[in-house]
Amino acid sequence: MKIKLPGRPRPRTAEDAPAADRPRHGGAHPPDGRVDVATLDRRPDADPLDDPDRIDEEALIAEFEAEKPARHLSGWPSWVTSVVGVGLSLFALYWVFNPMPRQVYLPVFLSVGLFLTFLTYRGWPRPARAKEAGRPDRPNVLDWLLALASLVPGLYIVSDWQGFFRRAILPTDTDLLVGTLLILLCLEAARRTVGVLVPVVVLLFVASAYWGSSLPSPFTTAAFGWPRLVGHNVMGTQGIFGTPLEVAATYIILFTIYGAVLAASGATRFFIDLSFAAFGQSPAGPGRTVTLSGFLLGTVSGSGVATTVTLGGISWPLLKKAGYPKEAGGGVLAAAGIGAIMSPPTLGAAAFIIAELLQVSYLEVLVWATIPTVLYYLGIVLAIEMDARRHGTHTVEMQTQSAGKLLLRFGYHFSSLAAIVVFLALGYTPFRAVVYATVLAFALSFLERRSWITPRRLWDALAAGATGALSVIPVMAVAGIIVGVMTLTGLALRLAGIIVDFAGGSVVLTAVFSAVVVILLGLAVPVTASFIISFVVISPALQQVGVEPFAAAMFIFYYAVLSEVSPPTALSPFAAAAITGGKPVKTMWLTWKYTLPAFLVPFIFVLSPRGVGLLFEGGTETVLIAFATSVVAVASLAVVTGAWLFGPARLPERLLFLVAAIALLVMTPTFIAVGAGFAVAGVVVHLLTRRRGATGAGTGSPADADDAATTRPVPASATPPVAGAQVAGATAADRPRTER
Repeated sequence: MKIKLPGRPRPRTAEDAPAADRPRHGGAHPPDGRVDVATLDRRPDADPLDDPDRIDEEALIAEFEAEKPARHLSGWPSWVTSVVGVGLSLFALYWVFNPMPRQVYLPVFLSVGLFLTFLTYRGWPRPARAKEAGRPDRPNVLDWLLALASLVPGLYIVSDWQGFFRRAILPTDTDLLVGTLLILLCLEAARRTVGVLVPVVVLLFVASAYWGSSLPSPFTTAAFGWPRLVGHNVMGTQGIFGTPLEVAATYIILFTIYGAVLAASGATRFFIDLSFAAFGQSPAGPGRTVTLSGFLLGTVSGSGVATTVTLGGISWPLLKKAGYPKEAGGGVLAAAGIGAIMSPPTLGAAAFIIAELLQVSYLEVLVWATIPTVLYYLGIVLAIEMDARRHGTHTVEMQTQSAGKLLLRFGYHFSSLAAIVVFLALGYTPFRAVVYATVLAFALSFLERRSWITPRRLWDALAAGATGALSVIPVMAVAGIIVGVMTLTGLALRLAGIIVDFAGGSVVLTAVFSAVVVILLGLAVPVTASFIISFVVISPALQQVGVEPFAAAMFIFYYAVLSEVSPPTALSPFAAAAITGGKPVKTMWLTWKYTLPAFLVPFIFVLSPRGVGLLFEGGTETVLIAFATSVVAVASLAVVTGAWLFGPARLPERLLFLVAAIALLVMTPTFIAVGAGFAVAGVVVHLLTRRRGATGAGTGSPADADDAATTRPVPASATPPVAGAQVAGATAADRPRTER
């Protein structure tokens, strides 16, 4: 399979080629500058990872990975961050086999993480004049001062860590000074990575503890002085050095290292090639390909933005040639990418926090996430099938090996993913399991010459493992302050009681209000912070109305993930729009449409005792009933949002399917029967409407006109070639033998 992908122009000098032979790079890349993205079965001497003409995925990920763009460093600052990043990764790996007290490990990890954050993330937007002039984007004097200041708290704490944490009730003046400095540094680092709203929320919580006695009822609490707040949130284990930061310093960085090593071993290319081979040859094939690729890549990255960018760089030309509009194609890419946050075995950062907060094994969290992940991608696939018919997309014939041959030759890339689950099942800690899987991925890279992880690639992977966690480390630290304030003041239980009282003790209303709170919070803060803040408030509320703790945690987790689609933190849709050239806001809303069926699934966890079957709880019968009912519910909502069944679905049948989807949420025998009845009625009404439309075709009925307008192919002059066309840029040698 060959895909010609428009890439970034490589700067050329006179030594590279004569001036007459050099391509002109204007607003669009010239046809002869298109890049051959080699697959694993071609060109053993080529390495697309080092191709200077490909889309700069690293720059796009740096820009969209967090709410604030990171610098794309070069020169000696890049060398400094690389060295420190490798050191941080090695420190995390050393800790796995040589554990040290968390009061030593976490301060050192945080100080180094903040050091890298201040060098990597800007304090304010880069001036347009500097961009136009092409000047290097390097840290300024203030960035270096803040980076060096970040090392002070770590050195101070480690020098006498036992005495420091013992003085939490009565801190010295120096303790207060260092603690205050660390809080300010964490707030500034969080502002740089995720924007000003997170620090503002943290400061509001701190203010509520400082002036608690002045707050109106029922929010009144005891007032705590600054020494008590610093002692609790810096010199204890409930604040900055609490569970959120511990998760970042253990789970997250180890999994980012694993993802970087696995990507360097060629797994990313294999996953995309396998998806092309499995689903490429049909009108809906490009969309299916993106969905399967998103799932496979998501099992590695756990990052919605990284998956979207990696996927979009290769798959967008295919979607474009198949006839997808820019915004619809971007929506497909973003929806598939966001699924990475909920795809086992890596999931997102919030999943690691669930394991720690509930004191369960990470393997159990993976099991809970399995069926909801399947339902999420089912909703996307159904939406893609409908869009393929509505947009009149075309088959794009590609020359590729069969999926079976790819699996036989390169299926070993799945080994390390499976190894994580096997090691967890054998009783290994998640930390050792992922490290052993990383070693396995490294060893397997030598089965393919182009994918050998050389010392240089290993260095880059270790550096990427550290920098990949930078957007999370400050957020985890300041989120710990929120948790610390909640535990100190008891405000969490009060807020939970307010939600339950406002809902009148109703499970349904409590779940609805909880979902709204998580979504609204997700408008301002990223997924991880949204989950942590929501968990301490909403989980007690849901448990008060009878929801199991694990079901409450997964409910909050999925709504925190789905808030990723909502503005203004819709990072994956915006990254997809940057690749497709579509309008960001329209791309975001189309992504929301693709993911909307998944908004049903979390309610199933909490509205009925049978709903926990989706989390593999309650026995085989409960699991099967819950899964079958959820499939029908997701399919029904897909008809509502996609406006398509066997043809264009009109308002009456869409309303029937909407009622069916809502009824199936409750998952009691009565409501299952009601939901199934409305779904059947929707199918019958749809078929009768289509039959009447077909009967009136000769008289030009409106129904027939609507159907024809929806399914009519777009003129060839306005779209890519139809079935049988090769991907843009294919040569005669690339076409099937019968066409040569």
